[in-house]
Amino acid sequence: MWFLKTSGRNERADSPLSDDRKKELRLFEKQVGIRFRSLELLNLAFSHRSYANERVSMGDNERLEFLGDAVLGLAVADYLYRTFPEKQEGELARIKSFVVSEDTLYEIARRIKVDNFILISKGEEYAGGRTKKALLADAMEAIIGAYFLDAGFEAARDFVLRLVVPEIEKVVENRHKKDYKTLLQEYVQKNFKTYPRYRVVEKLGPEHNRTFRIEVQIRDKKYGPGEGKNKKEAEQSAASIAYRAIVGDED
Repeated sequence: MWFLKTSGRNERADSPLSDDRKKELRLFEKQVGIRFRSLELLNLAFSHRSYANERVSMGDNERLEFLGDAVLGLAVADYLYRTFPEKQEGELARIKSFVVSEDTLYEIARRIKVDNFILISKGEEYAGGRTKKALLADAMEAIIGAYFLDAGFEAARDFVLRLVVPEIEKVVENRHKKDYKTLLQEYVQKNFKTYPRYRVVEKLGPEHNRTFRIEVQIRDKKYGPGEGKNKKEAEQSAASIAYRAIVGDED
């Protein structure tokens, strides 16, 4: 028996699970090809703060997320170091930044259907929590952290690499999803000796389901607006519009 301490209270990771929940978790294990000794620990990895807040004796997955982030980073860095001896530190860091990014973790989480197993509150459910990028990416890190605690680093590393090596190959072959905000800033700084400036031009919808429209200005010209469910997504969309208009190429 062991405990997690979160937000000033002790949370048990061995609280009883219903038979139905156990079946759901075993289904997830089967889908991803891993096996937990402690299903309660896996369940904790799926427990979002909103869900835990409705249950006095239950913890959330935030500490596991913290741990999983470190395990993920080490597993990816170790793989890159050993696999690409010809690449310099800067290039390895660039590849790693894409692979451990929120966007990539979100895509992996959707691929292995984390959204089907996540535990969220009714309010979060109503607000579209099962499709929120940050929520699913965080849960993915929590699962990695939980598996590390349950099975050790080697097993966690093997699990991580099965998920991320295809993403590493995409980056190496330049087939990955582009970070247009970074690409635009680098291009504008180099060629125009200035920086893109972003501005919210409109907010649409209720607070729990808001859409942002943002334009980007480069010198005296404005591009966009780009749209997104948060400012970060909208800025990426606006940057994509501007980058394609200025450079005329995705790469």
